[in-house]
Amino acid sequence: MTNTRRRQARAAGAVLALTIATGAACSPGSGSKSKAATAASTAPSGPGTTAGAALACRSTTAGTSGGGSGDVLVPGDIPDTQKFVTYHSSDGYHLDYPEGWAQRQSGSAVTFTDKFNSMRVETTSAPTAPTVTAAQSTDVAALAASTPCFQAGKVTQVRRKAGSTVLITYRADSSADPVTGKVIVQDVERYQFWQAGKLVTITLASPKGSDNVDPWRTVTDSFGWGQ
Repeated sequence: MTNTRRRQARAAGAVLALTIATGAACSPGSGSKSKAATAASTAPSGPGTTAGAALACRSTTAGTSGGGSGDVLVPGDIPDTQKFVTYHSSDGYHLDYPEGWAQRQSGSAVTFTDKFNSMRVETTSAPTAPTVTAAQSTDVAALAASTPCFQAGKVTQVRRKAGSTVLITYRADSSADPVTGKVIVQDVERYQFWQAGKLVTITLASPKGSDNVDPWRTVTDSFGWGQ
């Protein structure tokens, strides 16, 4: 073999060795570069921990609040012609709800729904009456930890026909629509009525931007103790 051919053979061998070494470094399961790539591909894409990701915004309509990509309001206004009927609870209270809304009972809670509008009424025990201070320090924190896309609003004390009540307002993602899978941003009002160790919490939710001041006032003013 001539010197020229020896040099060409050595060069070809060096290229082959470099190619093999590079392939080994980048192949799965071999070397730190592969481990880093694997870790990057399997790392959670959402912010924070798994719990944080579970509460991240998933809304796709009804405004840009949160992680939604749209800016379209889903109609949620309850018509002025809406009729109301009275619900009598075995837990010792009554209130009016929009006629025709779907009703579902789950333990001590009853829910009335129509599209993305909803009313949820739950009875629990409480030794003392709710206060704005307690709601700010306890209830708001609990809601933030358990509510997807929670955005705090105001905590105030308001009067209704049944007496004084603590009102917590906030925004949050709705549950996914069972047919379309859509999740929207909702305006939420949460009222707490208390009497003799019994707490009734009324949570009213509508698509962000809906004008339901009057119907929600009808509902909360209709609340009363006794069946």
